[in-house]
Order: sequence, then structure tokens, then C-alpha cells
Amino acid sequence: MKRLGVIFILVLAFCGLADSAYLAQHEISGTPLQCDLTHLSGCNIVAQSPYSHIFGVPVAEYGLLFYGVVFALSALELAIFDRLLRRVLQVFAAAGLLVSVAFTLLQVFVIQALCEYCLGSAIIAFLIFIFATRIEPVRRRGLPESREREGLPIASR
Repeated sequence: MKRLGVIFILVLAFCGLADSAYLAQHEISGTPLQCDLTHLSGCNIVAQSPYSHIFGVPVAEYGLLFYGVVFALSALELAIFDRLLRRVLQVFAAAGLLVSVAFTLLQVFVIQALCEYCLGSAIIAFLIFIFATRIEPVRRRGLPESREREGLPIASR
């Protein structure tokens, strides 16, 4: 089941790379984005906002970096199958989710326009996070419930 989750992450990261590459290519060429969904025609407003660059670098290029690292980590995980790689993948997935939530909130409350490509990226980051938490559950050590489940004696208080 872990391998299947990693394969899903690999596919999602590829989709994220495609989405970010499209946005980065349009940023470089200066051509307007194609936004065809009803009520989500604010792609160009979002792309031209002051929030579309961080330290002078387009956010789409950070997306390329994020999805590239997630893709590489998940590909390595399929080849090596290492717990540390799964943990690093979980950290990147959590960071990606937090950044996606922050940018989505910026779109809604500050820019007041929604970009379908940005929302697609946020959904991809959310799904990567869900699968990443499933491939290596975080277990709390020292809790009575977990000790009892493992057949270990519970210390009295």
C-alpha cells in the first residue's frame, strides 16, 4: 500500500510540474493565461499581482522547484524504499500544503480573484499531503493506547 501511495504522489507531482511549467512559461513569454472556467477568470489578475513574485522570482518557478523535489523524492522512494525519504517527503508535502493555503487565502481575501491553475496546484498539494501522511503514519510514542496495542505493559500513575 505504501508503494501505491508513492506512485500516486509521483503522478500528482508530475501534474504539478506541468501546471507550474505552464504558468512559468507564460510568465517568461509575457502572454496572457487562458482562463475559461466560469467565475474563475482571474488568472491574469493573480499572475500580474504583486504577490506573483517572491524576491523577484515568479511563484510558478517556486512551484517547479517544489514539485520537482517531490517528484524526485517519490521516485527515489520507489527505488530505495527508505523511511527517512518518506519522512522528508511528508515534510515537503506539509510545507507545500501550508504555502498553497496561504496563496489561496491571498487570492480570496487580498487579490479578490481566483486563478484556476493556482487552485489546481493547491488541490494537487493537498492530495500529495494526504497520500504522504498515509505512506508513513506518524506514531506517538509513550501513549498508553499505543503501548497497550503493542502488547506492552502500561505504567501506573
